[in-house]
Amino acid sequence: MRDSMSRTSRLRLMLVLLVSLVGCDQASKQYAVTHWENQPRQSYLNDVFRIEYAENRGAFLSLFGNLEPAVRYAILVVGNGVLLVALAVAIHWLPMDRWNFLAWAMVFAGGIGNLIDRIRINAVIDFLNLGIGPLRTGIFNVADMAITAGFVMLLPQIFRGDIQEPEAASVPAATTPGTPS
Repeated sequence: MRDSMSRTSRLRLMLVLLVSLVGCDQASKQYAVTHWENQPRQSYLNDVFRIEYAENRGAFLSLFGNLEPAVRYAILVVGNGVLLVALAVAIHWLPMDRWNFLAWAMVFAGGIGNLIDRIRINAVIDFLNLGIGPLRTGIFNVADMAITAGFVMLLPQIFRGDIQEPEAASVPAATTPGTPS
């Protein structure tokens, strides 16, 4: 894969994504706290879209939410922090095209948005829910949408695979008798 972005371009785009995505995430969470905390669930579009305030002490779908606070902090704050630092280094230094850079940068920005909540209130503020009838998503936020969008952008690469088959050695084709060579 060809490195199609300079380090300076990567840094600039990463800063734009961080400011815009993390800013939007944090502003929407502040709005949720101000307007929806301790309020009943709101339903729109025939219950396809719900606004439902929640503070998730765990990870995806409350995973690790029942652990002791110190263990949960070690995994969800310290562990995520270390992974996000490693991801930032990889995003900045590993060769990748613009599409992959954007995908990983969205995952990173979403991770930072949720990490801010974990450090600030020891939970992540969620407030959006989609579904039809009993088939529903978990409650999520803007940072979760950025993380999910980034991973969805990476799916074609995962299924396509970046492993290229070695080219076959140039072997002259056998000729059939009576055909010109």
